[in-house]
Amino acid sequence: MALLRTLKGIAPAFGRDPFLAETAVVIGDVVMGDGCSVWYNAVIRGDVNSIRIGHRVNIQDGAVLHCTYQKCGLQIGNDVSIGHNAIVHGCTVEDKVLIGMGAIVMDQVVIGTGSVIAAGAVVTQGTVVEPGSLMAGVPAKRIGEVGKELSEGEIERVARNYGMYAGWYKE
Repeated sequence: MALLRTLKGIAPAFGRDPFLAETAVVIGDVVMGDGCSVWYNAVIRGDVNSIRIGHRVNIQDGAVLHCTYQKCGLQIGNDVSIGHNAIVHGCTVEDKVLIGMGAIVMDQVVIGTGSVIAAGAVVTQGTVVEPGSLMAGVPAKRIGEVGKELSEGEIERVARNYGMYAGWYKE
């Protein structure tokens, strides 16, 4: 069973039908919507500020979600995929976003709806990513627009598939 820890009297809260891998860690002021999955060795630390996660969000293996004390909470929209070993810190991620493997998203970033943050990209503090942007590099720069093929073929497919994968573990 996942490590779920109450901290300072605040326990994590989950919507309907979550999947929490046995080695996932969720601490403190974390609220998740329906159909979310938190995979192996992922850590969600709502210890220094609040973390709010929408519906059908998948937080893949080794990802770290955290905040900055008294400064930056973390907001994640619906149908978001956070790739393996990504770090998402004190920012806002709108709906239908794919954050690639090993990407880093820093404090006070806003990632617009329908965007893709490429694997290994570093989105620096305070960056505002326009909706539908494809971002890559260190530091991350807009290298294109997310078209229908990328939206359906990656953002929506990955989000949908992780819901399916979670179901396999519940059988």
